[in-house]
Amino acid sequence: MRTFAQIKQLAEDRKGAEVINTLLAEPPKPPLTEMTDDRLLAEFSKRVFQAGFNWSVVENKWPGFEAAFHGFDLGRNAMMSPDDLDRHLKNTDIVRHATKILSIRDNAVFLSDLAREHGSATAYIGNWPTSDIVGLFALLKTRGSRLGGTTAQYALRFAGYDNFILSRSVVAALNAAGVIDGAATSKTALAKVQAAFNDWHAESGERYANISRVLAVSVAD
Repeated sequence: MRTFAQIKQLAEDRKGAEVINTLLAEPPKPPLTEMTDDRLLAEFSKRVFQAGFNWSVVENKWPGFEAAFHGFDLGRNAMMSPDDLDRHLKNTDIVRHATKILSIRDNAVFLSDLAREHGSATAYIGNWPTSDIVGLFALLKTRGSRLGGTTAQYALRFAGYDNFILSRSVVAALNAAGVIDGAATSKTALAKVQAAFNDWHAESGERYANISRVLAVSVAD
């Protein structure tokens, strides 16, 4: 398996050392633990609606989403009724996609359950150990709604959790580095990915998000 130093050199050869150093110097977002649970529901919802859709359309309509879904209050959305759904489907201020709208209800229930079990959903998720990021991905996929694949991965990153994102470029780089052979979807492959990131983190001291970014630019676009 390639070391992180070797991967960083490949990235520098492609993009230039100044670009990579600037990328690594980017300050982290405020930690997810500083978020309130309603803001995490909003982040999950935004990434669910953006999945397979034009991101800018969702971004431009986001004030309408905030109004329609009561600021993503967990209690209000967990109790979404059939009449509420009908009203949302007639609301031109949002993207009218029934199953994605229902995912807001289901994820409100999920986060409410976490809050009841652990005091705060954001504290529980935000304090999840980065040595087991794939375990957090599995939790969100299993207990959340439409939070599989890279949807949850992007949501966590935007929310301030220090995670890698298994984008097409990152998966290609993981293959090139000798970590996996093929897709990063099976439990075995994901375990190898986590172990590699743990090793690279120990080697470099870099955040998992930064290691992921360097991997992404170490291979051809």
